Amino acid sequence: MQEEDRYNSPEMPFGASEKASIIEKINPDEIVELIRMRLMGKMRDSQTGEWNTIDALKNNAISELGAWEITNLILSISNANTSLSKLKDMEIRKRAYSVMTKAVGMMVANFREYHITNTAQLGYVAEIVFSITFITLKMADAEGIRKMITSMYSESKNFVEQSEQKGRSLFRK
Repeated sequence: MQEEDRYNSPEMPFGASEKASIIEKINPDEIVELIRMRLMGKMRDSQTGEWNTIDALKNNAISELGAWEITNLILSISNANTSLSKLKDMEIRKRAYSVMTKAVGMMVANFREYHITNTAQLGYVAEIVFSITFITLKMADAEGIRKMITSMYSESKNFVEQSEQKGRSLFRK
């Protein structure tokens, strides 16, 4: 389908693809993958796309098992369903704190397997977990994303209706 036809297609009103695009952008897979690799002390090579261990970061890096388990915990919150939900500020704060507390508990209980060697690592990972969880949950505060998508849909529906009525006179002659 050509770009121009996409907006004039009768089966897809103007804006529906933009709505889908916004929902896709809420998907946290890329940021969670980035967090996972950074927790392991790795960065992506811009030319090859491969993840390489950075010597300066490897002393504070956690193990692959730890990075996977911590980011799986983050994924329980950081998803499109959560962003589209309706949450209140106090619910958000309690949930973000609860997830961060669980992450710290996992790191303490599995410190050998996660390669946790100092309290700075605990604080560093806890801060990352709390921040990403809190920010994701805040997207649901007062139905922010949901209202934005709904208003986009309403605007696109109005645009289509106005386009269909274009050319009609007040007296429908």
